[in-house]
Amino acid sequence: MADNSPATPNRIGQINAANADDALFLKVFSGETITAFEEANVMLSRTMKRSISSGKSAQFPVFGKTTASYHTPGNELLGATLPQQAEKVITIDDLLVSHVFIDKLDEARSHYDVRSVYSTEMGRALSKRMDENLLKLVHIGANTTTTITNSGSGGGSSIAVNDADYNTSDKKVARIFDSAQKFDELDIPKDDRYIVLDPEDFYDVLDSTKAVNRDYGGQGDIANANMPRLAGFTILVSNHLPSANTSSAVSGENNTYFGNGTANNAAALGNTRFLAFHKSAVGTVQLMNLQTESEYDIRRQGTLLVAKMAVGHGVLRPECCYLARATGS
Repeated sequence: MADNSPATPNRIGQINAANADDALFLKVFSGETITAFEEANVMLSRTMKRSISSGKSAQFPVFGKTTASYHTPGNELLGATLPQQAEKVITIDDLLVSHVFIDKLDEARSHYDVRSVYSTEMGRALSKRMDENLLKLVHIGANTTTTITNSGSGGGSSIAVNDADYNTSDKKVARIFDSAQKFDELDIPKDDRYIVLDPEDFYDVLDSTKAVNRDYGGQGDIANANMPRLAGFTILVSNHLPSANTSSAVSGENNTYFGNGTANNAAALGNTRFLAFHKSAVGTVQLMNLQTESEYDIRRQGTLLVAKMAVGHGVLRPECCYLARATGS
């Protein structure tokens, strides 16, 4: 005799057999997106970050240097002139989103986990846009005057490097040492210095005896294609160095992430060879950290996955930005 009583399903997406049927599924999606973002992003952790719970902007105080002098016996100490100071205001950009709609039937037909693939790509997409904006700001900072008047730094350093001085591994290493020398001359702190190379330049530099030979104090490892530091800089490798000349903002950007669009101008973003910077060069304001959402749409018979964040970035200390640019610019 047939038993017509309903079965008791195990809802594997529930937490402790309660709450939403897809609660655990969302957690997996969220975790994959965040992991992909953190693995792909190279710049965010190398900026001065400030989180706000509400509002549209935040202020970063910027201070100059104070002075010291010898005391004359008997003279009263009245307090020296305070170091000059200013502030930089960074505005939150519009909501940055990456979203994918997955049809229910297509997902059922698929022989692999499509959500894992899409969530990873969404994290990478957000990471790419953030890295692009932050690297553009280092370029912009290198072509910007100092925030503090009479600081003596003159602002960022934008140095022309012709092909003849950048066509061998050793010459590329020499140009990196030039940037270290410039930072030393500007009294930029030695901690938290970074240099960003594209993959081609990274492997060229790794091929230099001066970079990897331990007799020179090199830390490179050819076997594992690893070179953590050179000339006091932590080496970062990125495909997102500025490569195209832009002269206007993209819709949704409330901060300046563009340079001079003329190819032969020093501020043109497309002339980048490499960038060097200190952590205090660029600031990040976070209103909404990376968040994820998913929602099944019964009308469209599919699930919408969304990854989003609300942040803004700006140049804080131009003197901590160094651009090695191609000549003709």
